[in-house]
Amino acid sequence: MIDYNKYDKAVIVTSDGDFYSLTDYLYKNKKLKMVLSPDYDNCSILLTKAAKEKIVFMDNLRKKLEHKKNTEMKKHR
Repeated sequence: MIDYNKYDKAVIVTSDGDFYSLTDYLYKNKKLKMVLSPDYDNCSILLTKAAKEKIVFMDNLRKKLEHKKNTEMKKHR
């Protein structure tokens, strides 16, 4: 919050409900880009309420981000 006027949007990485007030404040003031939560099952309900549509659960991103072995390369070895 010290640098509040020095940035356009904030990205918060947490699942902790202690960040509810900060998330709520940033959301209401259009300064929240997104909240990245590592895990849906362990994320605070307060945090999900404060972030609304701006929360992304990283466990849902696994299939998009994981490294997949190239099967074509194996065929040519």
